Amino acid sequence: MKQIALTFVLLIHLVPTACSQRAETDFELGNEKLQQEDYEEAISYYDKAIELSPNHIKAYLNRGTAKYKLRDYSGAKEDFTKAIEIDPKDDYAYFNRGLAKAELKQYTEAIQDFNKAIEINPNYETAYARRGDARGVLKDYRGAIQDYNKAIELNQKLAEPYAGRGTAKYKLRDYSGAKEDFTKAIEIDPKDDYAYFNRGLAKAQLEQYTEAIQDFNKAIKINPNYETAYARRGDARGALKDYPGAIQDYIKAIEIDPKDEYAYSKRGLAKFFLQQYMEAIQDFNKAVEFNPTAVSPYIARGDAKRALEDYRGAIEDYDKAIDIDPKEGYAYYSRGLAKLSLNRKDNGCLDLSKARELGNSQAYELIKQYCN
Repeated sequence: MKQIALTFVLLIHLVPTACSQRAETDFELGNEKLQQEDYEEAISYYDKAIELSPNHIKAYLNRGTAKYKLRDYSGAKEDFTKAIEIDPKDDYAYFNRGLAKAELKQYTEAIQDFNKAIEINPNYETAYARRGDARGVLKDYRGAIQDYNKAIELNQKLAEPYAGRGTAKYKLRDYSGAKEDFTKAIEIDPKDDYAYFNRGLAKAQLEQYTEAIQDFNKAIKINPNYETAYARRGDARGALKDYPGAIQDYIKAIEIDPKDEYAYSKRGLAKFFLQQYMEAIQDFNKAVEFNPTAVSPYIARGDAKRALEDYRGAIEDYDKAIDIDPKEGYAYYSRGLAKLSLNRKDNGCLDLSKARELGNSQAYELIKQYCN
């Protein structure tokens, strides 16, 4: 989720007392620093303003904004809470506290704050959008779509509600609908690398791999360090059987993030399809090192070992995959093949039966061939 700019207020009130005048001066200086993105200095001025005027709601709001910008989300939450105590009808304070809570992964509480902001201001389009984001994180994708719909109804010129709705549709496997929404987001903001990337994902799910690559290209052009875009472009190239091109993309992803388990695993698969089995195993080793609980690298490494006729080593990897996920049908199927290759017919047939039970259609033909 992109960081959202919080609303801050630059209103100045003329007050009669010298103390209040000094508080306003400090508040103004804090605002200047906030606009200059000198957040620590801004906080120091807001501290002084609050010390002189303890109920200065705008100082609390803007200090909360500065803390949020410094990723002090707990501190920001406290300041927005204080602002709400001073004025329980301040929709901005509820909205901003909701943003802080979302960053603290307190999504249910964040939704409650967005609810309150919308109750006070029913036309608060950004509050609908951010509530949609929080609902999406909680996997309430249909609820999220309703919120994005409302945000779009209120303001059709914002790219983010379209992108958010596209993400929710993608999660619901409505890839065509997702593609349309990401396209709309790109029309509004042609420099949005995230929208190009997500549209590429949707196109890949629609098996439009060449078009997906074009979108990943665009995302990378905008953001040359977009590690995940390289990895997903590698996936699309792999789907087109351009394994050397896929490997180059995974290499780039690993350069950006040397601990990218996904890129190692997928580069290993590309090498496997090029029959570079030993090199593939080295990549699967790295994938397992960085994520010991991922099932797919163990299965893929087992397949590579089986291709090298290291059936016992393959069985060890399939064992590990099954330990992690006892319902992984392909692992039983592959382990059954390895056992049959070692003339362990009974055990191999048991694995094939289990694979068929778990829905592996390939196992049925092998059972007829070897186990009857």
